[in-house]
Amino acid sequence: MAKAELGAVAFDFDGAVALVTGAASGIGRETARAFAAAGARVVLTDLAADAAAALAAELGPSALAAPAEVTDADAVRAVTDRAMAQWGRIDCLVNCAGIADEMKPTFEQDIDRWQRVLDVSLRGSYLFSREAGRHMAAARAGAIVNFASIAGLVGLPGRNAYSAAKAGLITMTKGLASEWGCYGIRVNAVAPGYVDTPMVEGLMARGRIGTEGILRRTPLGRFGQPQEIATAVLFLCSAGAAYITGACLSVDGGWVAFGGNALPEAGHLG
Repeated sequence: MAKAELGAVAFDFDGAVALVTGAASGIGRETARAFAAAGARVVLTDLAADAAAALAAELGPSALAAPAEVTDADAVRAVTDRAMAQWGRIDCLVNCAGIADEMKPTFEQDIDRWQRVLDVSLRGSYLFSREAGRHMAAARAGAIVNFASIAGLVGLPGRNAYSAAKAGLITMTKGLASEWGCYGIRVNAVAPGYVDTPMVEGLMARGRIGTEGILRRTPLGRFGQPQEIATAVLFLCSAGAAYITGACLSVDGGWVAFGGNALPEAGHLG
């Protein structure tokens, strides 16, 4: 059986089919790579068709590039239909597709941009969950992981769209888990903190966030790596998480947990 070693964790998805949205870059790309390394056949969905095709070529015959606009119901249905036609099953769905917000004062935010952020993260995840969920319900088994964020758990000034989308995903996750448990479908979410991805790099380049402040605020004192988030996703989809549903797992280096005025220094806790 094919297994992937991610840190100290080994996963086995031999023969399973995983559909990953936002698969062309960042956390989505590493999640797709991790599933493929663990033996899964992977459906790669992203609006960036060329990047999705390049990743499929890298992963080989176990990967299928299926570019789509995740907010388009017909396009979403076409992707799930294509996955079923190719491999006859969808075992795991990872809703990773999302875009950054403007990070401007509320009075200056553009409502169309606000709506687009919600549509990609929340509407897109809903549509893919609904369509993949139909096939999982028929099979009486499946695992879905939605991508929330620390922005959906705390108040971040100027991030109304992203925060609303991610908070909505957390509650939607709980609702779907409650509704679909009878079909053997588990639905969970991960809430990453600041991760070394092109999205975060773009925010830093535009001066929207600063490295020093984030490191001071994060108990583990560093940015996360996309592979670390992928490990959490694979765990939630694995047999090891068979009794976990409706949960939101923070993968943020302790960012949300921290509530003090200043992080303690090693050796100064006595």
